[in-house]
Amino acid sequence: MNAAMEDNTVIITALNYAWTAPNSTFDLFLESFQTGLGTKKLLKHVIAVCLDSKAYDRCLQVHSHCYLINATDSDELSGKKLFMSPGYLKLIWRRMDLLKEVLSLGYNFLFTDADILWLRDPFPRFFPEIDFQISCDLYNGKPSDKNNHINSGFTYVKANNKTRIFYEYWCNSSERFPNRHDQDVFNSIKNEPFVLELGITMRFLDTVYFGGYCQPSRDINVVSTMHANCCVGLDNKKKNLKAALEDWKQYLLVNTTVTETRWSIPPRCGY
Repeated sequence: MNAAMEDNTVIITALNYAWTAPNSTFDLFLESFQTGLGTKKLLKHVIAVCLDSKAYDRCLQVHSHCYLINATDSDELSGKKLFMSPGYLKLIWRRMDLLKEVLSLGYNFLFTDADILWLRDPFPRFFPEIDFQISCDLYNGKPSDKNNHINSGFTYVKANNKTRIFYEYWCNSSERFPNRHDQDVFNSIKNEPFVLELGITMRFLDTVYFGGYCQPSRDINVVSTMHANCCVGLDNKKKNLKAALEDWKQYLLVNTTVTETRWSIPPRCGY
């Protein structure tokens, strides 16, 4: 309640200790809010959901809204998790269960991975009156096209009956599609009759405004967020996020419109 905006919106990120340790991606995440344009004011609305006690202890040192998921296996979730490993999938679906509960409490949420730099306030870039909005690794230019290659690491969802039912269905569908992460399951259910009949409105976010390392924003003059997607390994993410944040700081020093955007991102982020 203390973190909610006037319209009952909260910003949520989910972390384990590997992501919150000193000089981690979480530190860069918080620094981006401090250096971004119109983003510092949003920090008071960010809830850092911690998946283990070490992450929670570290979070309390650097941030005001930290929440520890009370689970008997929490310390098993503290280390680095390889993509698609059993530990990784456990983290992903634990996160999905949490977001489902947030909607059930009546809160809109903007979920953001902690390997995302917040460079500008993203809220003016969202489509008004849309139930579900999600970022893309690859964007095809059509905001209503479900064939966009999504990334669930940045998702803005309004709390209503349609989204609550959809998240319940999405989470339950993980049992029908075992050993898959949330994005794969989304792609498997997005055109199912139940989802179509539900009538949930969806939009897919343009990488010009919500960029990443799969498809970097082409215009630093308007970009809101940069995501270290297509970047394998936590250390690799941290290194390249630092480089992007330095590019951003140099842009701010110029204090003018830049005609050509260049990000210091190696091809495929060392992938």
